Amino acid sequence: MTNTTTWVIDPLHSEVLFKIKHLVISNVTGSFNKFDGNIVTQGNGFTNAKVTFVIDVKSIDTNQAQRDEHLQNGDFFASDLYPQITFESTSFVNISGNDYKMIGNLTLRGVTKPIELNVEYGGSEDNGHGVLKHGFEITGIVNRIEFGMTWNKLTDTGGLGLGENIKLIANIQVAELVAEAVEIKA
Repeated sequence: MTNTTTWVIDPLHSEVLFKIKHLVISNVTGSFNKFDGNIVTQGNGFTNAKVTFVIDVKSIDTNQAQRDEHLQNGDFFASDLYPQITFESTSFVNISGNDYKMIGNLTLRGVTKPIELNVEYGGSEDNGHGVLKHGFEITGIVNRIEFGMTWNKLTDTGGLGLGENIKLIANIQVAELVAEAVEIKA
């Protein structure tokens, strides 16, 4: 008998951020304000956890309304056709100490590709109301060209206006939804 636990994301204590090079000299940072997901674990710990994550593309926020509107159109996310970004893990492995590698399938603009993410486990703590929470920082890089986001603009000096790689940073807190015993049959 193995215990299965489902952990859900606490959106009030989590954030999903991204950075992309602009004019080759600096980064533009943005976030997605609406997202949902869970982690399903077997037994104690997070090794081999199954992670699912969904982002509402229309919740993009770069602190500039005109840019957000452009990012939602067909040059980038095409949010009317593809309103969600999804991720499903295929592997969650402890590398050492609090460091994990998570591999999974990212679906963006209708294109699904495997990506590898770094996960740092921040620990666990009771939130003061009897709810155990776990914290994670997830980082990685996604090449936007691989997902059909090829729009770019040349600068006056001939450089690219936007970088191809998007840096992802997610700070996630999860809380237990349901703990249940599940019998595993060989």
